[in-house]
Amino acid sequence: MLLALITGIIIGFSVAAPVGPIALLIMRRSLNEGRLAGFVSGLGAATADLICGLVAALGVTALTALIDSHRTSLQLVGGIFMIWLGVHAFRAKDPATATQRPVHERNLFLAYVFTFLLTMSNPLTLLGMVGVVAAAGVGGPTYSPTDTVILGGGIFLGSAAWWLLLSNLAGWLGRKLGHRMLHVINMIAGALIVSFGLWQLVSLLLHP
Repeated sequence: MLLALITGIIIGFSVAAPVGPIALLIMRRSLNEGRLAGFVSGLGAATADLICGLVAALGVTALTALIDSHRTSLQLVGGIFMIWLGVHAFRAKDPATATQRPVHERNLFLAYVFTFLLTMSNPLTLLGMVGVVAAAGVGGPTYSPTDTVILGGGIFLGSAAWWLLLSNLAGWLGRKLGHRMLHVINMIAGALIVSFGLWQLVSLLLHP
């Protein structure tokens, strides 16, 4: 059981760590709205990693095939989401106003749900997790239900640990930077997120 937990933590951390649109979203949210908002958003991504990890470990090929068959729709929705999000970030006027609002007014639940849906809308999230779990040689019929659940919990903890680290680093950096620099970072993050969304839509057109 301990081995399953450690393996899950390593998988979750490894899958979450590469820089992508979700990382940019969480960094921007941590910079503008504080570490709590960034971490809660990261928990949405960690929940998506948990679900995909359990699907991969259980070998639910029917669900994998279902998501793969709807890859076009999911990729289209995810690309549009990212473009909208990037434009919104690019046009943000004053990053300081969000941090002045009380925590209960920052829509933490919506931040969690939005990040979860954005992560799940990318078919590569599941397919990538299937590849990592298969490469690690875990899951499948050799794993007991208890070990599978512990593996999934480890994936969630590993992913959450990365988002906790990233949100704290970004939040710390946000306190060191002035409003003008935060606005520049917002614009850069927005442009990169839009680029990710456009790349997803272009790849959809080139490889329907």
